Amino acid sequence: MGALIWLASYPKSGNTWMRSFLHNLLRNSVTPVPLDELGDFCLGESYAPWYRRHADRPLEELASEDIAALRPRAQRDFTQVSPDSVFVKTHNYLGDWHGHPLHNMDVTAGAIYIVRNPLDVALSMGPHFGYSIDEAIEVLQNEGAGTVMDENHIPEVHASWSTHVRSWTEHPNPQLLVMRYEDLLDKPRKSFKQVTKFLGLSPSTERLERAIRNSSFKVLKAQEQKTGFRERSNKASAFFREGRKDQWREKLTPEQVRRIIADHREQMERFGYIPKDYA
Repeated sequence: MGALIWLASYPKSGNTWMRSFLHNLLRNSVTPVPLDELGDFCLGESYAPWYRRHADRPLEELASEDIAALRPRAQRDFTQVSPDSVFVKTHNYLGDWHGHPLHNMDVTAGAIYIVRNPLDVALSMGPHFGYSIDEAIEVLQNEGAGTVMDENHIPEVHASWSTHVRSWTEHPNPQLLVMRYEDLLDKPRKSFKQVTKFLGLSPSTERLERAIRNSSFKVLKAQEQKTGFRERSNKASAFFREGRKDQWREKLTPEQVRRIIADHREQMERFGYIPKDYA
């Protein structure tokens, strides 16, 4: 039985990129690992079949309180997947839902949390969820934000961007590694090496750089264009769009920028996301 390592982030903040990097690193494949094999390497916290085995009737018939009560039990099952550490993707904030923890810390070994500038998150969320930019900005500050039940997934509980970031990062913890999306872009070798060190891995420089190269945004986008990606929203034309930082300077109005800063100033200041010309 292994313990869980959470790969956590607010939606559209680099979670899939991190999963791809780790899969390519641990597989040590010469060629990029296919996108649709990511689920074989890293479990999805909200994947419904894990919860059905603990329900006495169809999940669709359960109240939210009942689904919340299933989470710790289903997550304990995750540990049976491997005798070693088990990576699990989560977009949930770190807290409770209907009186039950969203993450079972009794079976948790650690977590990697990726934070991304909300000015860019708003732009990336829009196409993925079918929002306008203004609607995405509203969702970013909505404490009740999350997903709804569907055929394959139980609800995710996101909360606002600020609450999500605060919940995962406000208490220093040696079992938690916090990474900025922008640092992964700007300093990939240094940043991803920090990830491997946190996990107790010592890959060769060649192996590390190959994993970085095989999980680059350019490669991921090309893979999706060639074979598709089952995690793409049916509201979006592509899962991997641009992947750049500071796209907001081209696409957000000054009013929209100020609105996001007003909603999230405290956490944006913590991570150096307040632009100098808007300070």
